[in-house]
Amino acid sequence: MKILVINCGSSSLKYQLINPETEEVFAKGLCERIGIDGSKMEYEVPAKDFEKKLEAPMPSHKEALELVMSHLTDKEIGVIASVDEVDALGHRVVHGGEEFAQSVLINDEVLKAIEANNDLAPLHNPANLMG
Repeated sequence: MKILVINCGSSSLKYQLINPETEEVFAKGLCERIGIDGSKMEYEVPAKDFEKKLEAPMPSHKEALELVMSHLTDKEIGVIASVDEVDALGHRVVHGGEEFAQSVLINDEVLKAIEANNDLAPLHNPANLMG
């Protein structure tokens, strides 16, 4: 099983592709300065002792996630052949208010509740909704 876990900050995106049953980390990294000049990405494949750092334009979290996926599926340095190998996506949200005290499946109602709590986490919840 492969789960892509992401954590979107106001100008960052942290990620890990993991096997939750064995706790193996297939790949992990960070995109920083999203929407700011000098955007950077770190990509690591622990099993291959491989690390890559690069600067790349990331005007939004959408482009950052696309860059992450292109690395995860890269023929030479990737760890999956296609996004179809990702069984699930986990997404950390900073503040769900009183509505959420545990993990939930994301649906339209959950998205609306996260948006309703933007005042509690104005730098993070909007980015979480984009991620």
